[in-house]
Amino acid sequence: MNEALLNLIAANAAFVGTHFAMSHPLRAPLVKALGELGFQIAYTLVSIAILAWVYFAFKAMPPADLPRSGDIGWAIATLLTIPAMVLFAGSLAGNPALPTPQAEAQARAEPERVFKVTRHPMMWGFALWALSHIVIHYSLRTTITAFAMGVLALVGARLQDRKKEALMGDAWAEWESKTSFWPRWGALPGAGAFPWATGLIFFVFFSWLHLPIGNVAAGIWRWF
Repeated sequence: MNEALLNLIAANAAFVGTHFAMSHPLRAPLVKALGELGFQIAYTLVSIAILAWVYFAFKAMPPADLPRSGDIGWAIATLLTIPAMVLFAGSLAGNPALPTPQAEAQARAEPERVFKVTRHPMMWGFALWALSHIVIHYSLRTTITAFAMGVLALVGARLQDRKKEALMGDAWAEWESKTSFWPRWGALPGAGAFPWATGLIFFVFFSWLHLPIGNVAAGIWRWF
């Protein structure tokens, strides 16, 4: 295993590990020591620093060193990215997992739109996005980084349930009783006009952006 590969693995492990540590076991003592604002500043600075490490470690690896899965892989990746964007778009509104003054009231309401699919639509959107990059089998750097982001999303969602149970008590317990961690994919077609319209706009835009940023045509732009 070469130095560049070890560096990338270490960077991704650090990114995932510091997120878990600072969001859960270290959060309370850090908030006590630094205050809420100080903690948020420290969290942001640590995240930016380690994300920069991931970026430079990623750039140091070969851009295409795996056999690749051809058009079948790209088709699967495209089909995974569409629900990923729909779930992500829908998670931006009415989400009790977000730190807003309306969170408790939203948790006590009946789930609507993407929350009928899963109570963690944002995290599952990230996980599907990660999986879409893995199935292309394009490079080790992509596979390793996408795997790390998928782990961060899904394990983070499980840990978020525990944190919200402690912070919101009965309200989050009620939300858990009405929703599912695991996606109920049959509910996705009825997720609503806003998630679908916005998600499809995100899908078209970000897949188009893939070429100028990543030098690889993705999504529908691979065939048009």
